[in-house]
Amino acid sequence: MISMRLVPSTTNPMGMYTLRQLHLSRAKLKASSRTSALLSGFAMVAMVELQLTQSCNAEQNPEAHNCSKVPEGLLVAYSICTTLLVAVHLLALMISTCVLPHVEAFASMAHVDSMTSLHGTTNIAESPHLTMHRYIEGAWIISTTLGILLFLVEIALLSWVKFLDYSRNAAISSLVVVVPVMLFFVLFAFHFYYKLVAHKVENADRNLKDIEQQLRVLPLRTNESQLNGANSSIQIV
Repeated sequence: MISMRLVPSTTNPMGMYTLRQLHLSRAKLKASSRTSALLSGFAMVAMVELQLTQSCNAEQNPEAHNCSKVPEGLLVAYSICTTLLVAVHLLALMISTCVLPHVEAFASMAHVDSMTSLHGTTNIAESPHLTMHRYIEGAWIISTTLGILLFLVEIALLSWVKFLDYSRNAAISSLVVVVPVMLFFVLFAFHFYYKLVAHKVENADRNLKDIEQQLRVLPLRTNESQLNGANSSIQIV
């Protein structure tokens, strides 16, 4: 079992900030991989299980239910949306799968016994979550924002493709429900990222104040140590 005691070098503000970023990146990669695998699987199943019939021509009667009156443009939109949804989630899944094992390895090294390792911050600084920060954030945004938005669009298109031949009111009802949900999702995403950025700025300002306070106290401690050393030398003499 890995010890949960932090090494001494991670007890300072910068060390704790780096450690927190490491675990945050790991959590984002895990959430991105789970969400992408789940939604891409649902999209593939929905596309495979969808039953389509031949489109009606000028001589066929759509009311006889022996042909489909779904417009070809709607089918093209559904095909493009499903393909884009699966491709986007697979891209996020690939990034998470490639980066997550390396981040996991360095995260496990961050929690070691202080008697066996004295260079925890060095190990954390070498973690790929710093050099691949853009890829991690990209996978997180693709999976949780763009991917879920495309999934809502696909639900609306799937409802029209599935119910248009039987009930146009059912297709319209699904669109009426999905549109407010999409608007709420977009508003929540902007609000969440605004609050997140504000929280990061507040934490960064607090860390800078702590570092500044430590720098002010350091010369005083240094002078005290020098005075104590001088007094000890005088007493010895």
